[in-house]
Amino acid sequence: MPIIHSRPLTPGQRFKSINRQLVTKKRPERQLTVSKNCGSSGRNCYGRITMRRRGGGHKKLIRVIDFKRDKFDIPAKVQGMEYDPNRSAQIALLAYADGEKRYIPAPQGLRVGDTVCSLREAPADFSVGTALPLSLIPQAFPIHCIELLPGRGAQLARSAGASAQLLAVESGKATVKLGSGEIRYVDARCRATLGVIGNGEHNQQSLGKAGRNRWLGKRPRVRGVAMNPVDHPMGGGEGKTSGGGHPVSKWGQLAKGFPTRSRSKRSNFQILIRRNGRKF
Repeated sequence: MPIIHSRPLTPGQRFKSINRQLVTKKRPERQLTVSKNCGSSGRNCYGRITMRRRGGGHKKLIRVIDFKRDKFDIPAKVQGMEYDPNRSAQIALLAYADGEKRYIPAPQGLRVGDTVCSLREAPADFSVGTALPLSLIPQAFPIHCIELLPGRGAQLARSAGASAQLLAVESGKATVKLGSGEIRYVDARCRATLGVIGNGEHNQQSLGKAGRNRWLGKRPRVRGVAMNPVDHPMGGGEGKTSGGGHPVSKWGQLAKGFPTRSRSKRSNFQILIRRNGRKF
């Protein structure tokens, strides 16, 4: 959907740009929502801040999303497209033939009235929104909501505009190229959904004012070089200086180019090429 710029009638609208989403249903299904705790504002059980820049924000309801797609061979009709405050993608309300309703992330091109299904066998028509095992999906087909283990539920390519590409299936293993450029093995029995997740222009909108960030539960961020030496390793000095050191976090962790993935992680053997173009 297009990016809309408002007339600057107020200072907050001068730099504001929003993504006009295709929303056909405003109120969520009550039986598919769970009340969300107010949150700890980034504090642990002792009241000490362990995650900075969190707190406040508007109340939210958790939408229960069907990431497993485990209702097989039962057609479902799209009843509405809704906004989900807990994710960047929109969600589609599915009404199955047996009367049950579920939410799924809405792929691009899915409209109200369309029919989707989760199948065990290869269909005659590979339509958007169909969930299949990776072994039955044609090569080079864009997919999203990919499982890492069979039956666990989707874990990869779930945000707005995200997708992956199926490169090959051989010896029970599927080679998948993710949007970051990473190429990895996935069990061919894992399921994925055809298509690209919609609302891809989500990252092009501008909040326009600091208050909208506070509504999202994000508190102001203070630069480390603006702090005192007691508060940050990059603090102190005369004028704008960081002491000549490399950018680090408050606890001394390197901030640029430092590998954070453990070399002893068991799933390392599944990664062929990392997103930086190397194995590690």
